[in-house]
Amino acid sequence: MLNKTKYIIFTIFLITSQLSFAQQSIRLNGDWEFLKQDLGGIWEAVRPVGLGNPESVPLWQNVNLPHCVNAEDAVDPDVNYYQGPSWYRTQLKIENPYQKGRTILHFEGAGQKTDVYVYTTKVGSHVGGYDEWTVDITDAVAAFQKTEVYQKQFKGKVPVSIRTDNSRDLEMIPSDLSDFNVYGGIYRYLNLVYVPALSVDKMFAKAEVDAQGKLGKLSVKARFYNPAGVNDARVQFKLIDPAGRVVSKGEKRLNNLTADIELWNLEVKKPQLWSTDHPLQYRLQYEVISPTGNYNGEEKIGFRHIEFVEKGPFNLNGKRLLLRGTHRHEDHAGVEAAMTEDMIRTEMQMMKDMGVNFIRLGHYQQSRIVLNLCDSLGILVWEEIPWCRGGLGGDVYKQQARRMLTNMIEQHYNHPSIIIWGLGNENDWPGDFPAFDKEKIRAFMKELNDLSHQMDAARYTAIRRCDFCADIVDVYSPSIWAGWYRGAYTDYKKASEDEFSKVKRFLHVEWGGDSHAMRHSENPDKALSKIKTGGSADERAGDASLYGGAARISKDGDWSESYITNLIDWHLKEQESMPWLSGTAYWPFKDFSTPVRPDNPVPYMNQKGVIERDFTRKEAYYVFQSYWTEKPMAHIYGHTWPVRWGEEGEEKMVKVYSNATEAEIFLNGKSFGSKKRNSQDYPAAGLRWNFPFVKGENTVKVIAKKGKEIATDEIKFNYQIEKWTKPVEMTLTKVDQQGDVATVEIRLFDNKGVQCLDAVNWINFGLTGDGKMIDNQGTSSGSRKVQAYNGRAIIKVRLNKGKSIISGSSEGLKTIFMEL
Repeated sequence: MLNKTKYIIFTIFLITSQLSFAQQSIRLNGDWEFLKQDLGGIWEAVRPVGLGNPESVPLWQNVNLPHCVNAEDAVDPDVNYYQGPSWYRTQLKIENPYQKGRTILHFEGAGQKTDVYVYTTKVGSHVGGYDEWTVDITDAVAAFQKTEVYQKQFKGKVPVSIRTDNSRDLEMIPSDLSDFNVYGGIYRYLNLVYVPALSVDKMFAKAEVDAQGKLGKLSVKARFYNPAGVNDARVQFKLIDPAGRVVSKGEKRLNNLTADIELWNLEVKKPQLWSTDHPLQYRLQYEVISPTGNYNGEEKIGFRHIEFVEKGPFNLNGKRLLLRGTHRHEDHAGVEAAMTEDMIRTEMQMMKDMGVNFIRLGHYQQSRIVLNLCDSLGILVWEEIPWCRGGLGGDVYKQQARRMLTNMIEQHYNHPSIIIWGLGNENDWPGDFPAFDKEKIRAFMKELNDLSHQMDAARYTAIRRCDFCADIVDVYSPSIWAGWYRGAYTDYKKASEDEFSKVKRFLHVEWGGDSHAMRHSENPDKALSKIKTGGSADERAGDASLYGGAARISKDGDWSESYITNLIDWHLKEQESMPWLSGTAYWPFKDFSTPVRPDNPVPYMNQKGVIERDFTRKEAYYVFQSYWTEKPMAHIYGHTWPVRWGEEGEEKMVKVYSNATEAEIFLNGKSFGSKKRNSQDYPAAGLRWNFPFVKGENTVKVIAKKGKEIATDEIKFNYQIEKWTKPVEMTLTKVDQQGDVATVEIRLFDNKGVQCLDAVNWINFGLTGDGKMIDNQGTSSGSRKVQAYNGRAIIKVRLNKGKSIISGSSEGLKTIFMEL
């Protein structure tokens, strides 16, 4: 039997699969050893010395899959993240239940180059960190099981070793110039799959419907995995509607299984339609019957009609739908790319709860789990290959791009959520090669566009930010970063109208800006006075730098949550008044790590997310909810703003983000009146009040009404009227303890002991003793080096039931210590 730590899934119908593997799929999660370096050869992975043996060099560590090589170093402020070879090894008990069946390792994604060994035999390789792939280990296992070492050294188990490599390579996509980490490791699920001698490799189910929803058509093709050359089989089908009723049945006899075979064509009158509000899915169940054993599988499909109107909006099932979107990188605190299924589900549900109906998966093919959730939650998808920045390489480079486009389309073909195949991102960004030839890039882009249409004529193609290729694809997204990299956010509509006029079909993906979580401002728009407005709002080379060049908010702004909520609020207000707009996608949903931003307030983090890397919501999340959701909600700005400041008696603004019809505000129990919501009344859709806080503690409460339903919110904060000068000292305090985890806070004060509420000093935490800092998380409260937010910074420490000394330092200030 397999070790109990392995997660075993026995399925009659493998409903989570778009590759359609059945009947046994075993997630190989436990009992792995990992080595973060290269070996001299495969023999070093399987020689008879193991973990804990003092003669074992190098030393391996125990890990579970999925696992990312860069689980912590991607955001370590003191090092460059590791790019190089690493090894994984385990021992498997192979028990294939099928006579003459095939034993397969199914990789849902591993980065970036992967070699697979059974004992010392190399059984497969793959280049590309984001598409799925398989290795048939049947013959290698059979050969090894005949050896003496199988029984004597490995006691009836089969050693499997896997080498992954994310070394820098100019002839591989994505480019290392990309604004995200090119991770290494087996960072998606790895499955051991048993199939009969004849099985289905891919089942292609094309569901179509007219714009009126009156007539649906389903065409089914299959590609079989048939290494034994079986030529006698039959396949049985059932189509089951969303309510569980059998719509139709079919059967076909097969005698030529060497190519893609057309199996079934079916008409469905008035099918139940898939939409973002009602993502109804049909199930296509099938069974392949042959003398070698039966193979069962299931595909989920959806009938929906999509149209990007030329010079107009987007229609779903014949009606306009404003695409309200965001982006996703595969990245999370503490695990990096190795997100578990539960983490992915939490993230996607948070998006849906924010009101998202569209997502661009940046900048690579993502997990089947993500796509299945988009199908079931009702989130439309732009999915793209990782041809991102750097230029265009040679034949090896181009062949990888072709292969990854082919794999992406074939592996995710059946998902009703997908409406766009993305062919590239920022392909106007040179740097990897001495020559940058626009015509060669155009020629290859056209080749990929033709390939996509040849494989899937029912979906659109798109790219973002490569103006000299804009005419090639079906849908184009230019670079518009109004209020961040160029111009003011009030330039947004004019810049969008200008870009809309240039292309056949316009969709605006990537907008927004960075915000340092828990940093707030009483005057967030102050830097706008330095900004040149009325011109281009695109991003150009060097705009992401924090140094030099023209004035821009990305460099000269305060990176506060206060500013970014204003920017988002303005954009969402304008989008509601643009009837020609197909939609937009905010960049991105969650903060993510990047090697090209070491100087950001959280080093090596792109902080443009509306949530932090550990799922903590920023204030911006609620701005989107107030525009995009129906369930009554109300959120007073400032939940992570413990101290506000100003003059005594000065009126200060309080903003409420809500989708309610009207709201009433209370300060310290006194009502300051009700206001009605109007999306065009900026800011906060008219739900804003000005009143004087009292010195010391204040309580603000809102009661918002939407019909008969009510939503409430309340915050407490202190109001400081004392002025401060520059920071001259720090304090270190334990502010909370939950179980064995303590939260420590540093505060900055001037020479009169007044807290410096606008201080942005760099803070460095250190620890010695029994405990361990919870750092390298890529969050505002999970980095040992971080810029202060309103004159403070916090970090958590796992005490390990012992004693530790924590320190805090900042340039020019005296280092402080505290015992925990």
